[in-house]
Amino acid sequence: MNRIIIDIRISNEEYLKQYQQSNCMVNTVSRDGRSIMFPANILKPFLLHSGISGSFCIVFDSAGKFQSISRY
Repeated sequence: MNRIIIDIRISNEEYLKQYQQSNCMVNTVSRDGRSIMFPANILKPFLLHSGISGSFCIVFDSAGKFQSISRY
């Protein structure tokens, strides 16, 4: 399993406008400098009225498939 820590801030308006589509991807850089791309819908449980903000730990399997996400 590979763990990647990201810091992210997306306003509610931006999420609804850009990331609400089912096949939309988020492209960002992890804390250790790796470029990471993941489905935007994994962030939906963390969407508040103010948007999504904070640090998250994303776990992928050895094949690069998403396993879980949690606040960090």
